[in-house]
Amino acid sequence: MTKKRIFFTGGSGKAGKHAISYLLDQGHRVMNVDLTPLNNPKVDNLIVDITDSGQVFNAMSSYAGLDELEPGNGIPKFDAVVHFAAVPRILIKPDNETFRVNTIGTYNVIEAAVKLGIKKIIIASSETTYGICFSDGITNPHVLPLEEDYDVDPMDSYGLSKVVNEKTARSFQRRSSFDIYALRIGNVIEPHEYETLFPHFFKHPEVRRRNAFCYIDARDLGQIVDLCLQKDNLGFQVFNAGNDHNGAIIPSKELAEQFFPDVPISRELGEHEALFSNRKIREVLGFKEQHHWRNYVKGY
Repeated sequence: MTKKRIFFTGGSGKAGKHAISYLLDQGHRVMNVDLTPLNNPKVDNLIVDITDSGQVFNAMSSYAGLDELEPGNGIPKFDAVVHFAAVPRILIKPDNETFRVNTIGTYNVIEAAVKLGIKKIIIASSETTYGICFSDGITNPHVLPLEEDYDVDPMDSYGLSKVVNEKTARSFQRRSSFDIYALRIGNVIEPHEYETLFPHFFKHPEVRRRNAFCYIDARDLGQIVDLCLQKDNLGFQVFNAGNDHNGAIIPSKELAEQFFPDVPISRELGEHEALFSNRKIREVLGFKEQHHWRNYVKGY
């Protein structure tokens, strides 16, 4: 596998720090571009406001560290861009600011990458695009399982910003023919959160309805990003980034009947197959789950 020089935005966040750790373990070099540096001695950091196009262009055409001055060959070119930086959900900033930061920031990052000739771009979309998570009131999906050809229809500013970002990515892919992949990332779970969160989820499954019971282990998310880096010539793609099974102990068919009554099921489901389907990343990218919740939550 070719080791890559990666421009990674938002690597100090919950998902980003684990994805970066995985990428470092694969031998890649990562420059983390964020408003807050990542405390990892193996990571290069640069403080950048992604809503400022000039800062993004400058950072993406910059040295990653002082050691890159030594060869005297000029500034190396990044091999790939991974864009995770965003306001991470609603109700952190006003809705218009969430939308502005997420959409303008993504436009700036993809534009810079394309104009600088970086042919592999991966952006963080979200499971909220399916329109259940941050809906006003109880909302049913149109169909289950949730797969990438779904007519995404969120009503909130965060989910809408991610839909716009997918359209932005598709537009830039058409004009460049580069590989631009959007990951609809499920509810990110860090290693320590299994013991603290999942027993409550199992006793009160209704609290996971808005997430369609999905989760993605932060380390498995790193694997998905790395698989995207390795897989070339797919053009524009959207991938659900989730684990194989639901974050619930109720079998999938019963789960759907109990919490999504009258929602049509498009195909036969495995006993515990995720309602937020990861079939595409398994079949297209070769994803193999490494961190099932059963490895960490005992007694279920």
